[in-house]
Amino acid sequence: MARNKDMNQKIKDERREQILSKALMFYAKKGLSATKITDIASALSISQGLIYHYYRSKEEIFTELIGTAFERMNEACRWLESQPMTAKEKIAFAIQELLKLLEKDEDAARYHLLIAQAAASEAIPGEAKAIIEKENTFSYEVIARIITDGQKDGSFKNYDAKELALVFWTSINGLAIYKAVHGEKFKAPDAAILTSMFFQE
Repeated sequence: MARNKDMNQKIKDERREQILSKALMFYAKKGLSATKITDIASALSISQGLIYHYYRSKEEIFTELIGTAFERMNEACRWLESQPMTAKEKIAFAIQELLKLLEKDEDAARYHLLIAQAAASEAIPGEAKAIIEKENTFSYEVIARIITDGQKDGSFKNYDAKELALVFWTSINGLAIYKAVHGEKFKAPDAAILTSMFFQE
């Protein structure tokens, strides 16, 4: 009996992930207002009613995607900051891994584009807006702290750490948006191009 219950839960979780992934694709391409539940249902070859079994509205799906995006990114930043590596190793590792992720995972790029669009828009659910306002600066603050540590040991260029963190994330976000728009044409640049903006010669 427990096995059947576990299997049913697994099926539900997989279906939810499919809905979220497909919705992310549409929101990244068309935005929230232009996306309809019928778009998502048709793309998955399921009924609208099945989607409503999991989510009450397209706005609820959108809000969950925004929450998931920040949860994953901020958790990754907490993990990075806690690692027993030098600041230089942390930033080099972060850049390499983020570039790899953009190359292999279509959804990773779409999440960046979704957040950029949502942050610039007034026409998003209030709950999604609250998540953005609460979580949007955390990843910048973590990178700024790591850079500050690196400046203390002389391995980083001596510019304002917050400005360097801004350069870090806008570079990654820009590449992600390019990948989301151009798809398979995207090829990640050499990580050394990005690290050279931060490290001392």
